[in-house]
Amino acid sequence: MTTHKWQFTSRFRRNAFGWKSQPPILRIKEALAEIKQVARKEPVLAAEGAVLFLEKLSPALEHVDSSSGALGSAVNRAIETLAPIITKAEVDNGTREQWLERLWQSVQDDDMPYIELLVEFWGELCVTPEIASKWADDFMPIVERIWNPATPGHGYFKGTTACLSSLYAAGRHQELLALLEKSRHKWWHERKWGAKALVAMGKSAEAIRYAENSMGLNAPVWDIANFCEQVLLTSGFADEAYNRYAVDAASGTTNLATFKSITKKYPSKSAEAILRDLVASQPGQEGKWFAAAKDSGLFELAIELATKSPADPKTLTRAAKDYAVERPAFALAAGIAALRTIAQGFGFDITGIVVLDAYSAVMEAADAAGANDAAVKADIREIIAGNGSAQEFVRKVLAAHLAA
Repeated sequence: MTTHKWQFTSRFRRNAFGWKSQPPILRIKEALAEIKQVARKEPVLAAEGAVLFLEKLSPALEHVDSSSGALGSAVNRAIETLAPIITKAEVDNGTREQWLERLWQSVQDDDMPYIELLVEFWGELCVTPEIASKWADDFMPIVERIWNPATPGHGYFKGTTACLSSLYAAGRHQELLALLEKSRHKWWHERKWGAKALVAMGKSAEAIRYAENSMGLNAPVWDIANFCEQVLLTSGFADEAYNRYAVDAASGTTNLATFKSITKKYPSKSAEAILRDLVASQPGQEGKWFAAAKDSGLFELAIELATKSPADPKTLTRAAKDYAVERPAFALAAGIAALRTIAQGFGFDITGIVVLDAYSAVMEAADAAGANDAAVKADIREIIAGNGSAQEFVRKVLAAHLAA
């Protein structure tokens, strides 16, 4: 047993935190940094620390308000960080078994639950096929019992995913598929292990069919599409992967991030072709792809998109300011689009300052482009000439600037 003094232990006592989520999120980050620093020189000690931290985590968080999801995300990131540290540590089977027993007890005691993601890594945590097989044998009778149609209730067992993960890690693929056939449902979070087993067996086409057959109400379409896409990409069928799954598999936090993730995976596809496919997948929301087009140097397409449907006026204004000298024609069009969008009532937190910023950007770009100021102002007057409340607001803000 290690005598190392971990700083995080005193901070993660049972019920150590109140209801606010920010303090434990900060402490989780500090604990991860501490463990990762030790892992650079002493991987076994770091793995022991990771196990200890995961043991202490849920009891310390019992009274924290996790409704925002931020705490859950922090815990999941911690598990994703610590699981590989535990896996990579070179220890004897006895030590690893002890770690697994401690972690399983923590999973069983995790009532909220906070560390339920840990079971996804169970097969990896076992490291050897022999240990994984032992855990699979322990879990299987329970899984089979709760999946038996004669068993009353919903049949929930915390070790179900751990069992599937262990069977996969043990290379017992046929048994894994046979077990999944006994499930009452076709849930992807369970069936993905069967799909992975089919890939491992060299049955990629069957794996894709198996995954697609997991589609259903509330199924994570992007995750299933991502799995199928990766199978095809790994098999060398990039065109088919793109045509069938690329758009559904994209999961960026923003449209720009989504676009970048696809272009990275498909370097042989032109950026414009990818962007047009993404735009086509969301009819009526063309303007939301303005930033992606602009950042890719597709300036004509960017304006085309901003003209078809509203884009964020602040994003349009920034583009007008940034490109006033370098691309004045584009900047002028972007600025005009910003004012038009505001006049149509779109945009968040639109104040007089926002309107004046857009107007200033338009006139700066017009000057750089050599456009006639009177003609540009006439275009703006036409945009705000209606009776809508947003048009009236813009008209009042710019009244002095547009006076003849």
